[in-house]
Parts: sequence; structure tokens; C-alpha cells
Amino acid sequence: MASPLKKRKLMAEINVVPYIDVMLVLLIIFMVTAPLLTQGIEVELPEAGAEPIESEPNEVPIVLSVDAAGNLYINIGDDEDAPQSSQEIIARTRSVMNNRPGVAVLVKADRAVPYGNVVGAMVLLQQAGADKVGFVTDPLDTYPVPE
Repeated sequence: MASPLKKRKLMAEINVVPYIDVMLVLLIIFMVTAPLLTQGIEVELPEAGAEPIESEPNEVPIVLSVDAAGNLYINIGDDEDAPQSSQEIIARTRSVMNNRPGVAVLVKADRAVPYGNVVGAMVLLQQAGADKVGFVTDPLDTYPVPE
């Protein structure tokens, strides 16, 4: 006589539906947070056909930004989005330059800023110990201009 309880065969498949749900949730989170990760001061950069500066991988350069109103911002410290005084920029840059002497130092200035303000920003960086200062620019358009 056959037993009333039949043995069931074990299922050896992975249920991927929960993994797909988790993946979609993570995708949405990354899509929402990615635009928020862009930081810095909004400046309209001039265009130039210069070669990019070679820097060490995973090393964040010092970037001194000058907006259209002539305010100075530096990407060192907690309040990167607040305008800084000349003394504060010199102090912060000097402390980083003492710890990492070979760090890249860049000036990111709006194209509407007078040349004298950009030179003044470079002088502050040189007073802090930066020997070589580079400029952040947008690349030139390589497409032909329609006539």
C-alpha cells in the first residue's frame, strides 16, 4: 500500500524577484541623489584649447572659485559654499600645502570677472605657498560653426 504522504522534490532555484525589486529601488535612489552630488560654485567658465593637467589619481585639488560678483570660495573646509576672506583662503590653503606639498592648485573664475580679480586670487594662493597655479576652463567647441 502506498503511503499517503508523498515526498516532494526540493526546489533548487533562486527567486530573483526580490533582488530585482532591491535593484530598482537602489537605481531610483542613485538617480535622485546624483544631481545633488555636484558641488561648487556656479561660474561660467571661459573656453580654451589647453591640455588637461596631469594629477595624482584620487587626489582632490585645491580649487579657488571666483564668481561673477568677485566673491572668493575655496573647496577646503566645511563651508565650501560660503564666500571666504583673503586671510581665510591663505590660512586654509597653507594648511593643505603643508600636509600635501604636491597638491594641484586651480583657479576657477567666471568669464565676467575682471582680470585683476583673477590675478588677486592667484596672489593669495602664492602667498599660501602654491608655486604652480592652473586654470579651470571649458574645452573649445570642435564642431564647425554654421554660417
